[in-house]
Amino acid sequence: MQTIFIFQKPLRYLFIFSLIFVTISCGSSTRTIAVEEGWELLGESKANFVRETDVINVNSRNQFTDIRFKVEKRDIKLSDLKITFDSGDRLEPAVEENIQAGQESKLIELAKDGRTVTKIEFRYRTTGSIVKGQAKIIVLGKRYHPGY
Repeated sequence: MQTIFIFQKPLRYLFIFSLIFVTISCGSSTRTIAVEEGWELLGESKANFVRETDVINVNSRNQFTDIRFKVEKRDIKLSDLKITFDSGDRLEPAVEENIQAGQESKLIELAKDGRTVTKIEFRYRTTGSIVKGQAKIIVLGKRYHPGY
């Protein structure tokens, strides 16, 4: 009986430590992305060095005149962009752009009178080594405002 009592104290500490660890690791990891007025977050993706083609399904029913990419943490080389509109039409602008971490791409014009985007497909290459972490790619759309 005494043998069981000797192991109860270490097990209690292990249980408490495990409980604290789980509580901390399950905490909220959400963060706020500041978006300029007139722009809307269309989606985001994390580069993973294996699959360097991403598809963002846009859930917004707003119309957009332009889109741009914002990159965080790591530099990327953006290429092969395909934008699908609600009508089924596709826009495939020629894009070969190096975007540094903390910077944004050039504006990619969709239409002066706005278009509803349903999907954005793009190909990219992350620069540097995997040890330094993943790039985060944020896609923003400029909302169409009639009369401006």
